Amino acid sequence: MNLWQDYKLPVVLGGIGLVALMMSMIVVPETEQAVIVRTGRPVTVYNQFNPKAGYGQTGAGVHFRIPIVDRVIRIDKRLLSVDMQQQQVLSTDQLRLNVDAYARYRIIDPVKMVETAGTTERVTEQLEPILSSVLRQELGKRTFESLLTAERGKAMENIRDGLDREAREYGAQVVDVRIKRADLPEGALESAFTRMQAARTEESRTIAAQGQKDAQIIQAEAEAQAAKIYAESFGKDPQFYDFYRSMQSYSVTFAKGDNGKTILLSPDNAYLNHFRQP
Repeated sequence: MNLWQDYKLPVVLGGIGLVALMMSMIVVPETEQAVIVRTGRPVTVYNQFNPKAGYGQTGAGVHFRIPIVDRVIRIDKRLLSVDMQQQQVLSTDQLRLNVDAYARYRIIDPVKMVETAGTTERVTEQLEPILSSVLRQELGKRTFESLLTAERGKAMENIRDGLDREAREYGAQVVDVRIKRADLPEGALESAFTRMQAARTEESRTIAAQGQKDAQIIQAEAEAQAAKIYAESFGKDPQFYDFYRSMQSYSVTFAKGDNGKTILLSPDNAYLNHFRQP
């Protein structure tokens, strides 16, 4: 009893000191960033994200704070996700698409994040409508067919860059954006095929009409060229041209068909002129 009375004060002080030490000590793992907030203002960051820092050199481990005065806000250092609710987007070819997308981001400025949003959950809530808006604007400038080609990758880059600019206001960096699904609404696929078929049919009719027009132009040019040649030939030797045309006429007129022909002409008829000449 006398021993307890002799060492009571040191034991109590030691216990208080041990409790104070434990309250002031914090353990920050590799997967977290810790922001120390004092009187409502961030003052220190432990294990802040640094892409060039190697494992074990990031500031993770045991750190200290002022008990009661300092508050610790722990922020996930890993990639975080923003899952967008399924949205309906109107493409440039007037197709309504059901789009489901997500984004991956990380906190690179924890102090700014604490000052603007407070928590990562709040950052996710702020980025979700921004992702929806940026995605609508970008996909609204493209056709449905372009989303099935390599052009889709360029669209994703533009969406990521647009979302990243907004995320910087919350101390975050958008790493990637992906579209999980981009489908036509139920029943719209057949309608899309019908419109595509009608468009191709109209295109084929246009090509056929243009081909017919070109053929008529070529035929007219050929007939004009033939008439020109005939005219030049007639001008060079009118008698031969008259003889040649008469022979063609005789061949057609006196050709014997299935039923034969009977033609009555007087011997001095002008049409038989070449028969009377030697």
